[in-house]
Amino acid sequence: MTARRDIEAITERIRQRSRPGREAYLDRIAEASNRTANRAVLSCGNLAHGFAVCSPSEKVALGGDRVPNLGIITSYNDMLSAHQPFETYPALIKDAAREAGGIAQVAGGVPAMCDGVTQGQPGMELSLFSRDVIAMAAAIGLSHNMFDAAVYLGVCDKIVPGLVIAALTFGHLPAVFIPAGPMTTGLPNDEKAKVRQLYAEGKAGRAELLEAESKSYHGPGTCTFYGTANSNQMLMEIMGLHMPGASFVNPGTPLRDALTREATKRALAITALGNAYTPAGRMIDERSIVNGIVGLHATGGSTNHTIHLVAMAAAAGIAINWQDISDLSEAVPLLARVYPNGLADVNHFHAAGGLGFLIRELLDEGILHEDVQTVWGEGLRPYAVEARLGADGGVVREAAPSESGDEKVLAPFRKAFQPTGGLKMLSGNLGHAVIKTSAVKPERRIIEAPAKVFDSQQGLNDAFKAGSLTGDFIAVIRFQGPKANGMPELHKLTTVLGILQDRGQHVALLTDGRMSGASGKVPAAIHVTPEAVEDGPIARIHDGDIIRLDAEAGTLEVLVPAADFALRRTADADLIGNEFGFGRELFAGFRQLVGRADHGASAFGTA
Repeated sequence: MTARRDIEAITERIRQRSRPGREAYLDRIAEASNRTANRAVLSCGNLAHGFAVCSPSEKVALGGDRVPNLGIITSYNDMLSAHQPFETYPALIKDAAREAGGIAQVAGGVPAMCDGVTQGQPGMELSLFSRDVIAMAAAIGLSHNMFDAAVYLGVCDKIVPGLVIAALTFGHLPAVFIPAGPMTTGLPNDEKAKVRQLYAEGKAGRAELLEAESKSYHGPGTCTFYGTANSNQMLMEIMGLHMPGASFVNPGTPLRDALTREATKRALAITALGNAYTPAGRMIDERSIVNGIVGLHATGGSTNHTIHLVAMAAAAGIAINWQDISDLSEAVPLLARVYPNGLADVNHFHAAGGLGFLIRELLDEGILHEDVQTVWGEGLRPYAVEARLGADGGVVREAAPSESGDEKVLAPFRKAFQPTGGLKMLSGNLGHAVIKTSAVKPERRIIEAPAKVFDSQQGLNDAFKAGSLTGDFIAVIRFQGPKANGMPELHKLTTVLGILQDRGQHVALLTDGRMSGASGKVPAAIHVTPEAVEDGPIARIHDGDIIRLDAEAGTLEVLVPAADFALRRTADADLIGNEFGFGRELFAGFRQLVGRADHGASAFGTA
């Protein structure tokens, strides 16, 4: 089935805008294809270093280009729950590669930091920039020119977008992404949030808070709420970079291992040495990117991807913007309710029918492009499935269920939770911003209230403890953009603002920082651009100014006479405390080079 007319019109708009950059990109990867998948271009000394630790038979095979060599890029570390399962993957991948008549080598590792560990800490100011570091680290691993394809082991927030940028930079190589899956269900996310609020109000102690957090984040795998990590997995599957049905299978299970072995063999099968050559840069095109945006809206996914998708697309010579994302939001219904957009977690979503069900529903209505290429082959329809463990220990697939297992978690198209997507773009005399509407009740999506202005999230938290956050207000937290301090997530604001909202106050947030996929029930206009440090209008807001945030109409305005507002002096911020410590001094160059949030907040430029 072809995509619906409005979806195709947006895709064509992107295609036309991208044409010069995309054509140049495709020429580059075509040239690279002619130089690689052929280790004969390497000198004997190059090769000797490249396969020094291989077995004698592997050296013969690699020296003569007789078998494909698979590069493994891994984000393994054993501190972070989502990445700890990758410890055993290289051995599993190497064994599966040998079975398939190929060879696999760990090409390199990339850093993987956790926003959950660094929330409210100085290290959070490195988080967004870690995406570009990951892309560069992966590029170093692949620069040895020893590989015919690559598999990418990554899960969480900046890791997958960084790996995608690397995979598309090396777009002449086939790329398969291999996930680790979510941890099993622990303490329900809404119960964890209640304990956080009690702690913030002084009604629970640190021991109770730590117990609740530990019961929620309790074992290997991604956090179970629908934040950036699980939005990443949805994106990789709906864009065709995963094996069908691979995203939300728990770690340490026979099916998880079988999917990893299958992904390895598929990566070897689609190299230029075979008959199904599928270079990542040609496979991922404008339709694939649009499918990713559609999936983000249909699931109420992470606001971080309004930044990451722009940067990921740019790596393939494709130019998307927030208007494209906004227009697609108007065309895509919300079909999933996963915390913080509901009470369920991703395991419940998967059990209800998961991505297979959702993809089938969207394909049948023409909301997704079916005529795409994936690592599995032609077309997206083969992803409308559930993966199971076969009697022989391999993967078998069956059609996704015809009905949702729980319509409170995963709705059929005809019973969508809302007719539009979970994200909305805002614009007005304060610039442009993003808001996640899927977790915000409709009656709270419009707020007009006076501003309370702070230059840090700690400033707002201190005001809360002092009891000065009374009445209705919109909290303005500025000097949190990429150039100011790396655009940290401000997730610690969620608890305080949530408490005030529960007390009956009408509150909202306005910031040039981030709030992530964990953005919750409080309306939050985030990623405001231009940012304050670039003399954006947010730097001219005064305490008491009336701000109107209308997530229905998509507007964001300060209700001050235009002439008076324009004459105001922009505020100055003392950012010296953000320049040193916890490695922040090493990222001064990134802060100088980084682009605007709506351009992908990248140090690499845009398409």
